[in-house]
Amino acid sequence: MSSDITVRVDEGVVNLRVGAVILKDNKVLMAKNPRDDYYYSVGGRIKIGETSEQAIIREVYEELGVELSIDRLGFVSENYFYGDTGDNTGREIYEICFYYYMKTPADYEPRVSSVTNSGITETFEWIPFDTDKTIYPVFFKTELYEPCDTVKHIIADERIKAE
Repeated sequence: MSSDITVRVDEGVVNLRVGAVILKDNKVLMAKNPRDDYYYSVGGRIKIGETSEQAIIREVYEELGVELSIDRLGFVSENYFYGDTGDNTGREIYEICFYYYMKTPADYEPRVSSVTNSGITETFEWIPFDTDKTIYPVFFKTELYEPCDTVKHIIADERIKAE
């Protein structure tokens, strides 16, 4: 199996990721685990030798047990933050993520849960765009209200408030 595209650079880390935008009835499908107090998009790291499109189809299948097809690329996000788990605790992280709108069948309901490679159980929930819950990426709360046909470039820097 190919390795995730995660590169250590001095005291920092660079990650290449993909995320799924799975919409239904003005809600977005998000994942949650018992370790973290927030919801996050379905997706994960791109592997060496994979395109971002191959990666999102694989990640959706691994997490949800269904092969959804891609509608289109919606966002390219650059995210800066400090790691808070494992070997990355306190490390500066630079993450580039490609968010793809997925084609969602009208009758689609996700599996209740799945287990990550590190043994953590994830559950899935349809979250309204105007939720009070903490979700990542944060821009889903504003950008999903009025989707457009162009790809949006989003830059988020969480280091500023962490310092």
